[in-house]
Amino acid sequence: MSTRPRMSDLAANAGVSVSTVSRVLNGKPGIREDTRRAVLQAMADLGYNREKLQQRTGVVGVIVPELFNPSFPAFAERLDAMFRPTHHTVITAAGPLGANEATCIATLLELGIDGVVSISGAAADTEADLIPYQRLAEAGVPTIFINGHTTKLTSAFVNCSDAEAVSASVAHLRSLGHERIGLAVGPARFLPTQRKSSAFLELGFGKESIERTIFTAEGGRVAAAKLLDAGHTAIVCGSDLMALGVIREAHSRDLRVPGDLSVIGFDDSPLMAFTDPALTTVRQPVHAMCEAAVSGLARAMDGNSPDGTELTFRPDLIIRQSTGPKA
Repeated sequence: MSTRPRMSDLAANAGVSVSTVSRVLNGKPGIREDTRRAVLQAMADLGYNREKLQQRTGVVGVIVPELFNPSFPAFAERLDAMFRPTHHTVITAAGPLGANEATCIATLLELGIDGVVSISGAAADTEADLIPYQRLAEAGVPTIFINGHTTKLTSAFVNCSDAEAVSASVAHLRSLGHERIGLAVGPARFLPTQRKSSAFLELGFGKESIERTIFTAEGGRVAAAKLLDAGHTAIVCGSDLMALGVIREAHSRDLRVPGDLSVIGFDDSPLMAFTDPALTTVRQPVHAMCEAAVSGLARAMDGNSPDGTELTFRPDLIIRQSTGPKA
């Protein structure tokens, strides 16, 4: 592996921030002359090859947790289409959170990528190791996070409002006469779970109406079993896959959807309009979110360091046939 000094080494030597080093190397205005000289002197002292740094590869990395959930390929495909006019090649890396995500980042660094978009990655997991992303920052590679947020990384974050997703879902179910409404979401360590759960509790529901499991059809089925046993007549889910699991559990009990149980998903993944029944779900504004991510990464790759801003987009409730009046 190369021993070439990193931008963090230059910053430490010059006594400035990594973002200041980035601005100097990219010729950005607003830098004091003595600061600029200090950075240039650090480059000379450490043998930093400026020409090699400024040579871009035209490659952007997109990291997703996995490709089984159709919402992640939807984001990856949209990002690829949006980066194409900017003459960037997109490499999509997929793998479960943790060691595999770190491996993806190490590989992308070796390829000399210009920037990264991380979708539902470590920034969405409050227990995840953020060191791989810190290494990206040290190497001068900016990262934009979709569906994640952390104060431990100075980046930019693009999210769909979990609070509005829950609020719209509950309002719809209440308009249909449902009072015993349950929430089926993923593990507690994940940021979307925390935000959806908080919004749900603020609407007057008790903790006993929340089931935390895994973001899969199997997880949805487990959550549904407990919520149905407790007498719930409607269930709001943290993903479309979970919603399909809820419907499967209802059918195994000879319950009709929506006659006996109303179900709402989240994502509006492809084909959800063609399930039986067609799934009522919350649609993430994938196009707008990807547009913001591409724009933010383009600015960062031009030397404008992200400042931790979180952009939050409003979702849309798509009403189909899986919700109906309380029996």
